[in-house]
Amino acid sequence: MSVERTDVVVVGAGVAGLAAAGMLVSAGLDVTVLEARDRIGGRVWTDRRYGTALDLGASWIHGITDNPVWDVVQRQGIGTREFTVGSYQPGGRPIAYFSPQGARLTSDEVDAFVADVSTASSRLERVIAELGTGVPFATAVDRALEALSWPREREQRVREFLGHRAEEQYGVSAERLDAHGLDDDAVEGDEVVFPEGYDQLTRALAEGLDIRLGRAVSSISWSDRGAEVTAGDFAVSADHVVVTVPVGVLKSGELVFDPPLPEPVASALGRLEMNRFEKVVLRFPQRFWPGGVYAFRRQGPAARWWHSWYDITGPDGTPTLLTFAAAECAERTARWPEDQIVASVMAALRQVFGAAVPDPSGCAVTRWQLDPYSRGSYAYLPVGARRRDHEDLAAPIGGGVLHIAGEATWTDDPATVTAAFESGRRAAARILSRDIHGARR
Repeated sequence: MSVERTDVVVVGAGVAGLAAAGMLVSAGLDVTVLEARDRIGGRVWTDRRYGTALDLGASWIHGITDNPVWDVVQRQGIGTREFTVGSYQPGGRPIAYFSPQGARLTSDEVDAFVADVSTASSRLERVIAELGTGVPFATAVDRALEALSWPREREQRVREFLGHRAEEQYGVSAERLDAHGLDDDAVEGDEVVFPEGYDQLTRALAEGLDIRLGRAVSSISWSDRGAEVTAGDFAVSADHVVVTVPVGVLKSGELVFDPPLPEPVASALGRLEMNRFEKVVLRFPQRFWPGGVYAFRRQGPAARWWHSWYDITGPDGTPTLLTFAAAECAERTARWPEDQIVASVMAALRQVFGAAVPDPSGCAVTRWQLDPYSRGSYAYLPVGARRRDHEDLAAPIGGGVLHIAGEATWTDDPATVTAAFESGRRAAARILSRDIHGARR
């Protein structure tokens, strides 16, 4: 087998890999990007089966203030739409709430509930600040609510909301998420979505890059003198390698490092986990949900699985809802056929809006947890993990020959496209011996 030669190999053509490769190429280096899939984008995936853009991976920019991804989007002239409920927020934008009995809450009832969530969240922040690692988020929630001494029903609705927040933010139950696992969920500025598809961003980032599709990397042999990357019958040697595959792939054993990853990288990887978080998109012949709202949420035990729906009706005008299968729901439905998942969601919708709700005219269901090139949607901090694990996973290896990047390696805002983008740029900057903004160190 012949071995090609390049300056840098980037493993993965998701946002982190494309950001790293673009910065390195701009600096004059020869870069080869190896991508296992037959497309670029990784967990940014826009589906156009119905003639409109459905983002089945990343959907939002979570906060556009001082956000480098937003800067790229603006420079590229990519169209967006403000949609500021992507971080499971209780208020701020019109959301219709329905009681455990299925009745819509009045505006006064919604205001009271939102105030309760705000009060509990403030108390929860103080409780978590006093905790070390190793305490479940659910335990922190219990302690915060106990201190408020509310009546059982009032307390339960807020506990339920905070549990759903853990599921929708990180795709994991409140019992499995470390208490510090939501420390980073503050959003600065509006959130936006992409009516014409998030893949406009990845296409822009990929321009001019040498990307080899269908190249699933199986091994990386490295030393402080360089590395050799093997993908099937293809091999390439380089001075540096940037690995941007998800945590689920890094932990699967399908990608072998020779020698194995050193400390602190290995321990950080061992503590991080990949979540279970899927999208269910339903298109309808006519709208049946309230107008003037971004989303609607159901409370109570009947909404244990399907509790929140987002109106993502696109430019074609077809009424479209998005809901999520998270944590236990995602685990239990992982291998259900699509029609069984849709039937389960529709049963929940009809409990709220009645038997006259029409069958969907189209649907899309994701399977990220079964995808061999992702093995989940994104990483989270299980009980006992540390926020520093994000940073430690990105520690340069072999004197800077090997770098790991991706959403799981960015401490301030992990599990986002912004984190992936920034981590890719950081890896490139380290190779170039610069800071992330380009100045020489």
